[in-house]
Amino acid sequence: MAKANPVQFINEVRSEVAKVVWPTRREVLLTTIMVFIMAALTATFFSLVDFGIRSGLSAVLNAFG
Repeated sequence: MAKANPVQFINEVRSEVAKVVWPTRREVLLTTIMVFIMAALTATFFSLVDFGIRSGLSAVLNAFG
């Protein structure tokens, strides 16, 4: 394995970081809001599914018990 020159490595890292397109504050805010909305919708969905399964199982167990 060839040994890398640390100065060359740092220069290459800097050139790669310069190519990164950083999101704007607005893009970060909108994406964060979308994540919270999707998390709330997912939590609501799974709560309803859980409630339905729990109610159905209780009904079946009460019918035989």
